[in-house]
Amino acid sequence: MSAAAAGRVGRFYTAARRHPWVLGKVADWKIPLGPYTPAQIAVAVGGGFLLIKTISWWSMLGPIPIAAWLLSIWAVRRPKIAGRAPLQAALGWALLLWQPQGGRIGGHAARDRASHPLIGGFTIEDTPVPATTDEPSPAVRPRTDRAQHPNPAARRAATRHRKQPSAPAAPVGPVSGVQQLLAFAEQSGGAR
Repeated sequence: MSAAAAGRVGRFYTAARRHPWVLGKVADWKIPLGPYTPAQIAVAVGGGFLLIKTISWWSMLGPIPIAAWLLSIWAVRRPKIAGRAPLQAALGWALLLWQPQGGRIGGHAARDRASHPLIGGFTIEDTPVPATTDEPSPAVRPRTDRAQHPNPAARRAATRHRKQPSAPAAPVGPVSGVQQLLAFAEQSGGAR
């Protein structure tokens, strides 16, 4: 046995070590056939009240309803619903029904946003593909004016005088996937 395994301690508490709340004595008087659990007391009080109120309905059956009442008191002496006492299980079900359907986030009911339609569209443009040139674009062309004018003010003045009137910009090329497909179809000889 290793040293790490020897240091581990596990504890398991069985149902025999858990003492349920029971009622067995009232002052100095011991309740007959007791002690009784809260479930037994609830069935005894509720069932007795129901039997008294409906005596005209079941009186012709004789002692059968009273025997069923006593049998139900005995049957709920140690009931377990999913390993819990009936009152705890009923409280758990009530709290589950009380919760919002989507659950809670930060103490507030979690709700989905309202749905709305998503409307979209696209446009197919007929753009010519520019011819390739051997001259690099202005973005790629190296600038030489910085070497000539180390002073920023002189550089601005030099670039101000050198500007030429701008020509209309040629289309850069297809931008979207649809435009690229159309350009490829035009280059390969049209759509088939």
